[in-house]
Amino acid sequence: MKIVKYLDAGQLPRTGWWDGDLIRPLTMSLFPLLEMMDPAEVARSHVSDRCEPIPFAGATLLPPIEQQEVWAAGVTYTRSKAARMEESEAAADCYDRVYASPRPELFMKATPHRVSGPEQPLRIRQDSKWNVPEPELGLVLNSKLQLVGYVIGNDMSSRDIEGENPLYLPQAKVYDQCCGLGPCIALREDFDGELPNLADIKIDLAVRRGGQAAFTGSTDIGEMARSFEDLIGYLRRDNSFPTGAILLTGTGVIPDNDFTLLPGDIVEITIAGIGTLRNPIIQR
Repeated sequence: MKIVKYLDAGQLPRTGWWDGDLIRPLTMSLFPLLEMMDPAEVARSHVSDRCEPIPFAGATLLPPIEQQEVWAAGVTYTRSKAARMEESEAAADCYDRVYASPRPELFMKATPHRVSGPEQPLRIRQDSKWNVPEPELGLVLNSKLQLVGYVIGNDMSSRDIEGENPLYLPQAKVYDQCCGLGPCIALREDFDGELPNLADIKIDLAVRRGGQAAFTGSTDIGEMARSFEDLIGYLRRDNSFPTGAILLTGTGVIPDNDFTLLPGDIVEITIAGIGTLRNPIIQR
């Protein structure tokens, strides 16, 4: 089952069940739904009998988030490690060691007001000249940090800022419109209630510029050096998330060093079973 947030006819945010070509409005909001023992079953029992389904194609989607924090893991793929080491010779040893260390790199990526949904703009910083998208699978966690679903994430990154000094990571990663999430939360039911076969989860990235492909790339979760359980286990250490969290699991698709995003680019990230997250790029 796929859960979306969208604007209704009165331009108010609602939660809905994305059912084929339709969105079926629900009578409960996102966070309480994700706290249920069986969110899919609860969603089916809370389909509104007062509101007609609306066509998915004409809906204005919102990021599927309410008050959750968005966290991210870094250097979880070999390609990510190599890219970080290319950014800065001074920091190369740090990235090499964190890739092999039992403790992962985890950082807070965004609060809800910094998150963009489908078709909403993502930003490249004014003080940066080297910016890339980072397509990632996001783990949707409830307040007990139980894995209840999956979402597509775009962890925008200013590589020149981080490369200048690894202590600048928060500035390279955290700013207005720095994170894309969507188009939906695919509840774990879609994967028979079990973690999917990692090698079967493929992530495709396309950056379009002037109608042409400026960059394409793909990877699969099987290339990750860490498990979901490992990342969640470290996130919960001495930490609490009363409204839940979304944990981005790192990227294995990074453009070559001569590529940077430009205003007007369109970034599309596709993960089978979830959908496609599409965002225009701005800088102002």
